[in-house]
Amino acid sequence: MATRPTGDLTGAATAVTPVAVVRAVGVRRAFGPVPVLNGVDLTIAAGEVVALLGSSGSGKSTLLRVLAGLDGDACGEVTVPARSAVVFQEHRLLPWKRVADNVALGVAGRDVAGRVAAALAEVGLAGRERAWPAELSGGQSQRVAVARALVRQPELLLLDEPFGALDALTRLRMQALFQRLRAEHRFAALLVTHDVDEALLLADRVLLLDGGVLVEDVPITVAHPRTTDAPGFGPLRRRLLALLGVPAGPDAQ
Repeated sequence: MATRPTGDLTGAATAVTPVAVVRAVGVRRAFGPVPVLNGVDLTIAAGEVVALLGSSGSGKSTLLRVLAGLDGDACGEVTVPARSAVVFQEHRLLPWKRVADNVALGVAGRDVAGRVAAALAEVGLAGRERAWPAELSGGQSQRVAVARALVRQPELLLLDEPFGALDALTRLRMQALFQRLRAEHRFAALLVTHDVDEALLLADRVLLLDGGVLVEDVPITVAHPRTTDAPGFGPLRRRLLALLGVPAGPDAQ
């Protein structure tokens, strides 16, 4: 299946969802006889952050790879912006390249060095252009990965458990960084995560993938900036945990 990039989805063919930047229709993917995605339909609006939840092996990362154009064996129709970027759980920095060169990978056009420096400054790593990846902490390495995405000025970010390998404190800092960058750049994003609180803190909608299809679409109406003790957060958390089959417990928010 070819992933079709586009810079504008506002024509007559997309009148039903004129502001959509992502559209997937009937996406299917099987590994041998086992179907992982079984007719997934998905739309993401411009500037919208959608979190994707589901049990391990439910196909969350597979769907993200399909949207990223990294799975040529899927079928269905997928339309994504031409300017898209992916951030994985592993930072995937090349250890033999300095930070600036890692951020600039595949970037063309004018003043690449200036754009790289600006992206690193946005993620709090100004002045680290000449550092080697081995000199960075895990959180700093993931910030470089985010800068590598930002330098492409994406309309769409695809994030596959981007903070899952970080310690709890660094994860909170990266979540705050994501919220700030989203407010400044207004990119759309699909966030694959196992963390219900993370989904509620960052997303406008939470989708639940089960049995190869999207079975729930939960809008998150809690105002930004969000905290886990904000009014309305607790009931949403309990609802999502119940949908995932996880008891919230008597002391859950």
